[in-house]
Amino acid sequence: MKKPASARSSRAATPPLRIGVLGVANIAKQFVRDVRPSRAVSVVAVASRSEENARAFAAAQGVARWHGSYEALLADPEVDAIYLPLPNSLHAEWAMAAARHGKHVLCEKPLALGVMQVQAMLDAARQHGVMLLEGYPWWFQPQTGDMLALLHSGAIGEVRSVQASFGFTLGNPQANIRMKPELGGGALLDAGSYVTSLIRLVMGEAPKSVIAHATWADSGVDISLMATLTFADGRRAQLSCAMDAANHRRATIMGTQGTIETEYLNHTSDAPGHPWGYLPSQLRVRRGTANSVPFEEIRSPSGSGFRFCAEAFAQVVAAKDFTAVERAAQASLDIAATLEALALSAREGHAVEL
Repeated sequence: MKKPASARSSRAATPPLRIGVLGVANIAKQFVRDVRPSRAVSVVAVASRSEENARAFAAAQGVARWHGSYEALLADPEVDAIYLPLPNSLHAEWAMAAARHGKHVLCEKPLALGVMQVQAMLDAARQHGVMLLEGYPWWFQPQTGDMLALLHSGAIGEVRSVQASFGFTLGNPQANIRMKPELGGGALLDAGSYVTSLIRLVMGEAPKSVIAHATWADSGVDISLMATLTFADGRRAQLSCAMDAANHRRATIMGTQGTIETEYLNHTSDAPGHPWGYLPSQLRVRRGTANSVPFEEIRSPSGSGFRFCAEAFAQVVAAKDFTAVERAAQASLDIAATLEALALSAREGHAVEL
């Protein structure tokens, strides 16, 4: 249905959310590239601890302004919000600093290294009246909305269990920050945070207890981890993450009346030969209990999860929708508590209660 002219003009008149990027890592380059076509957000500045690196990034990525320190970017009055792609160990410090400067924060996953840090970040955002969002790109894919619609409509009955995995082969392990424990490295915080986010989204709450087993690298990080999560009503989830396996990313959701299978990819494309390698992401549902019931393929709009995420963030900021952000905050707290418990269980070799 065609929108009334007044609604169209009002939406068009909303200025884009002006984003500053705090750091110049490869993921920041991908973020800037993917959100560039958006009318809802605009990357207006970038910062690095090196003036040379900031200037080079800005020139290469077409960003108008650059700053030779993180503090200078936070003080920039032409920046509304920060995209924070720094190493995991720096998320809490710089998210809270951004909040003190009145900047909204879209933070890469995992939000922080533990529940206390996450709570401190959320408290700082509330105190200064800004929004803080943990940015899982797959959460904002249209496919995820379609998956939730299936669950909420009872397409597979009551969810009883989830099996979810994500893994890849780590490139250049000697220099990769994922191998550095002091920077919050390891398979659990990297790939496992995605898996945990899916389990939390499907189950709607944190587990009551977890038990995990890990394989440890010489640097001290977990190179792979598998776990069982038990929920209060007897539901269970199985989690697997790895940095020493072929790329795999899949979840199976088992209900009393059917099954959902998905790849829950961050970035998707239905077009062959996508320039950035984005692929279709499978979502299919079996509406029935017998193996003779065929799976139904669900087709969803595709695109960059970075852009979907940034535009959703811009929408809640423009609407001052603190209720939506609080719902996401509770999910982030549950994810942080689960990751913390999984890490403790893997280190100590026993089940951990949350």
